[in-house]
Amino acid sequence: MPESWSTRLERIGFNFFPAVFGTGATVTYIASDYREVRVRLPLSWRTRNYVGTIFGGSMYAATDPIYVVMLYKLLGSKYIIWDKAAAIRFRRPGRATLYAKFVVDASETQMIEHILETRPSIDRVYQIELIDAEGVVHASIEKTVYVGRKNGSAA
Repeated sequence: MPESWSTRLERIGFNFFPAVFGTGATVTYIASDYREVRVRLPLSWRTRNYVGTIFGGSMYAATDPIYVVMLYKLLGSKYIIWDKAAAIRFRRPGRATLYAKFVVDASETQMIEHILETRPSIDRVYQIELIDAEGVVHASIEKTVYVGRKNGSAA
């Protein structure tokens, strides 16, 4: 699905937000329905570590806020959404630009809303891979996102 003018402007603003800008990564695409986001993390002076590869902190930070923002856009402000936990596994040194793709399909958001009809909160676990242009995985990140109803009681 292509970007809309709205998501294109939001992507530009997102990339200037200090917490995102500081990672050295760039959000390169936001689908008009917010169900897919892509991130690019180049090896540059801003992301290079002491040994000349991409700093592990940049790898993690490039992926940090994306699922929370996507779920907030998809589910709306009637929910509390935050990162609850994360783990990263470094598989190969990042010696070139790395890419990540985040997807939340309609069945995922429908399931979350359905569960929250009877429960006050749910934790969702998402897997992210930072890959190079050839598709080689350099890092695997697991994000646990908390989603709860603002009133905290069953509907």
